[in-house]
Amino acid sequence: MVNPANDGAYAAAEAVALRSRGKLIAYLAARFGDVAAAEDALSEAFASALSVWPKQGCPDNPEGWLLTAARRKLIDQIRRNRESSSEDEPEQLADAMIADAEDEFPDRRLALLFACSHPAIDPAIRAPLMLQVVLGLEAAQIASALLVSPTAMAQRLVRAKTKIREAGIPFRIPERNELPDRLESVLDSIYAAFAEGWVDATGADPARRELAGEAIFLGRMLTQLLPDEPEAWGLLALMLYAEARRPARRTAEGEFVPLRSQDKTLWDWGMIEEAEAALHYASRTRCIGRYQLEAAIQSAHVEGARTGSVSWATIVSLYDALLRLTSSPVALINRALAVAELQGPDAGLAALEAAGADRRVESYQPYWAARANLLGRAGSYDAARHAYQLAIGLESDPAVREYLRRCCDGLPKVS
Repeated sequence: MVNPANDGAYAAAEAVALRSRGKLIAYLAARFGDVAAAEDALSEAFASALSVWPKQGCPDNPEGWLLTAARRKLIDQIRRNRESSSEDEPEQLADAMIADAEDEFPDRRLALLFACSHPAIDPAIRAPLMLQVVLGLEAAQIASALLVSPTAMAQRLVRAKTKIREAGIPFRIPERNELPDRLESVLDSIYAAFAEGWVDATGADPARRELAGEAIFLGRMLTQLLPDEPEAWGLLALMLYAEARRPARRTAEGEFVPLRSQDKTLWDWGMIEEAEAALHYASRTRCIGRYQLEAAIQSAHVEGARTGSVSWATIVSLYDALLRLTSSPVALINRALAVAELQGPDAGLAALEAAGADRRVESYQPYWAARANLLGRAGSYDAARHAYQLAIGLESDPAVREYLRRCCDGLPKVS
C-alpha cells in the first residue's frame, strides 16, 4: 500500500536535492573547509529527512532544515575528532550558521568553484570536481562522459577533496591578478555541466534538465559577480542560444531534427534576445575569447533564421578566429561544414582532412557524420555509406542513429 506521507517526503527531498544540493554543499564546505565532510553530512541529513518528514510533515523551509541537520553532524564530528583550535569553535560555528539558517543562507557556489580550480588541484580533475561537488553529478556519470573508469574517477575526486582540506585552500573569489587561469577552469566546468544537460534533448530527464538550468544559473551569477569579464558573458550567451533551441530539437514523435530543418517558431526567442544582449555586452571590452566566438557563430545562425540567408563567410571567419585560439578538432569539423556551404563539398572535404589527421576523431561520431554528408554531396556514395555506418555505430542516441540511418538509406544506389 502506498503511503502518501512517504511519497510527499521523498518528493520534497528530491526537489531540494535538485534545486539546492550544490548551494548547501558549497555553504557547508566553505564554513568547515572540508568538501567530503560536507557531502557526507548532507547525505546523512537527507537520510534523516526521509525518516522524520513522513512522521512530522515536510518543514516550511526544507533547505534550512537540512542545513541545520548537516551542521549538527559536522559539529559533532569536529568535537569527536578534536580538530578545532579551541573549545569554543564548534559553538561559534553553530551560532553563525543558525543565524544564516534563519534567513536565506548565502550562496557560496562560485567560491567553491574557484576553490576547485585552485593551482594546487590537478588541472585534469578540476572540471570533474566542480561537476560533482557543486552540480551533483555522480562520479560514474562524469567518468562515462570523459571516457575514464568509474573507479579511477572516484579515486581522483577523493584525492582532490583531500587536497582542498589538507592544503587549507580558501573558499573565495580570487583577486584580479589570479583570475585569468582560474576563471578559464570555472567557465569550462560550467559549460561541461550544461553540455551534460544538453544531451537530454527532450528535457524528459528531470536531473539532466535541472543540470542545464543550473549551469545557466551559475553563468548568470558569474556575470553578476564578475561583470567586467567578457568570457563570462560569452559563455552565458552560448548556453542561452543552445537552450533556446531545445523545443525544436525533436519532433512530437521524438525524431531528431538538425539545425537547418528546425521549426524556428519553436525557438525561445526571449532567451535568444537575452543571449544577444549578453554577447553585445561581452563585445564592449574588445577582448575576444573562445566562448564569445562560439556564441557569435550561434548568433550568425540566428541572424540567418531571421533573414532567410546564412552568412557562411562570416561563420568561416569566426571558426578561423576560434582555431587561432584553440586546436579543437570539433571546431575544424564544423569549419569544414561551413566551408562546404560556401565553396562546395569538395572544398569542405579538403578542409575536413585537417580534422582527420587528429587521431581523436577516429571514435568521434560527428566527424564521420560530417564526412558522410560531404561525401554524399560530392557523389562518392559508397564512401559516404561507409562513413554513415561508422557514425551510426558510434552514436548512443537512438533518435540520432535513426536520423543517420535515414540519411544513409537516402543515398542513390550506384549500379
